Amino acid sequence: MMTTELAKTTSIGLQLAGGPSVLGERQVRIPIGGKIRPGVKVLIRKYQNKETEALYAKGVEAGASFDAIDRRLVKLVDPEGKNGIRTTLTPKNVPYFTARRSDFAMPEIADMLMDRYGEDREDGYHLYRLPIILATDSWLANMPHGLKCYTRSELVYWSEYGADGNRYCQTRGTVETDPKNQRARRVFGGRPVVVRGTCEPNTCPEYQASKCKLSGQLLFYVPGVPGSSAIELATTSFYSLQQIRQQMEMVAFIRGGKISGTLNGKPLFYLTKKHEDVSMLDEHGKAKKVKQWLIRLEADIDMSRLFHESEPHQVLADGAMAAQVLTHRTVPAAQLAEPLPEPAEPEAA
Repeated sequence: MMTTELAKTTSIGLQLAGGPSVLGERQVRIPIGGKIRPGVKVLIRKYQNKETEALYAKGVEAGASFDAIDRRLVKLVDPEGKNGIRTTLTPKNVPYFTARRSDFAMPEIADMLMDRYGEDREDGYHLYRLPIILATDSWLANMPHGLKCYTRSELVYWSEYGADGNRYCQTRGTVETDPKNQRARRVFGGRPVVVRGTCEPNTCPEYQASKCKLSGQLLFYVPGVPGSSAIELATTSFYSLQQIRQQMEMVAFIRGGKISGTLNGKPLFYLTKKHEDVSMLDEHGKAKKVKQWLIRLEADIDMSRLFHESEPHQVLADGAMAAQVLTHRTVPAAQLAEPLPEPAEPEAA
């Protein structure tokens, strides 16, 4: 599980100079301006009829969130709540991403994404591929992830690694009441965080009941989309998260640890989807393979050129050019490769 609960902002691990503040923060927090989703939700078959399909289509056309659409549909099929219906929608794996106006603080950004990067591949106008820019050189900061257990309204349990390197399950503690008036005490900084114990998915009842799942978010910027707030893409796919990590680590290895920003003014990465076979266990514990559309992070770069730029002679040539610009005189690259002279011994008094 992730170390902090994601609300409207997400910590991406950029260190600030100086000590902590009253808010207890030592990290820069990048605001999240909105999210794109890896798929869609559709009506569960038993709830499909003319009325529900019309209401669903109306909500989708208006750009409403699937949660809002679902709430209206639940009221339609179970107006008095006697049947205990909690949802009428189910996730559907599709080859494109979804950008909905309701998922952005500035709804027009969803329109910009679709206008700039949307495509019509004979299946409607959708977001199949888009370039992205990462904010930091840390793959973990760009892709916070962990095991999380949600109710319909809040995060209940999550994991966090302790200073000893072990993973622990955490939750929010109860708030004490004032014995004088029995009212809850005001708690500075929100409800306290308490440790439930070691996070062990194989023996965890919530994980075994599929209530606790792997959850991750990729945080990024999109060229041509204004604003200082990042965009979030959330996924629960282990295969997708693993491939994204591997791609970031590979490019970081070649570029000396740098994956943020651009390369010659162009984005380093783009997001897309690929239809692949993935292995999973059925209810009897037997392995089987199924086809799924997985999120893929691809490097939109010439790898041979990238290798060339990381070679020692090219690094020296770039250093000579930088020195020439700074000192207004020509500095041969070979001179930069010479070892620094040993410091002179102090003269005797």
